Amino acid sequence: MTISKVPDGAPLRNFYGRRKGKTLRPNQVLHLNTTLREFALSGVEHADNPARDPLDLHALFGNDNPVWLEIGFGGGEHLLHMAKTYEDVNILGCEAFINGVAMLMPRIAAENIQNVRIHMGDARDLFEVIPAGSLDKMFLLYPDPWPKKRHSRRRFVNDENLQAMARVLKPGAELRLATDIEDYVHHTLQHIAKRGDFAPPKGDLQNWRAPWSDWTKTRYEAKALREGRTPHYLTFRKNS
Repeated sequence: MTISKVPDGAPLRNFYGRRKGKTLRPNQVLHLNTTLREFALSGVEHADNPARDPLDLHALFGNDNPVWLEIGFGGGEHLLHMAKTYEDVNILGCEAFINGVAMLMPRIAAENIQNVRIHMGDARDLFEVIPAGSLDKMFLLYPDPWPKKRHSRRRFVNDENLQAMARVLKPGAELRLATDIEDYVHHTLQHIAKRGDFAPPKGDLQNWRAPWSDWTKTRYEAKALREGRTPHYLTFRKNS
């Protein structure tokens, strides 16, 4: 566990999860020092933006295309797939695990992807500087399930984060959630039901087992299938 810095007067936030894993390969280190510098966001961390001034997304990408956000992109398989599939969409990727970012950067460079920007850090810092009502779509794919009951408060889906997510999404925007943990489905539905921010997904557990038409399998999904767990794919709509 680490402590995330926050603006003066706000409570400290705990960050649960790994920041770094096994030793990086030389090529990965190279791209962290080169490619990431080209695509990394500035003005997100509190140290370089203590006033928490909003990001200028149009200036960041150099166009007025729709902006999507993937929270915790892992190894980047889905983010890269969406960036290549939707070249007229700008994609923000957020990942605090340095090894995941290190996996993605060489592929960004090799495939000359230009419509991606990366925040290697806590998504909650990014929420604070994304302008209200500016995102057209958001992805939360295979978040850490924290399966033990005493750890459930560590789950990313909670009232504080849902409020922040609702703030940055446009009315009618999509929030996509994929998880192989059925309890996380119920957990999310219960938290959504307490709020008026999002319309619940249509159907039931049976309907939510079919992936989206533009979906690509991630390493986390492959692991879930190998271990006999069933993926679920839920789409919420931001209310007006």
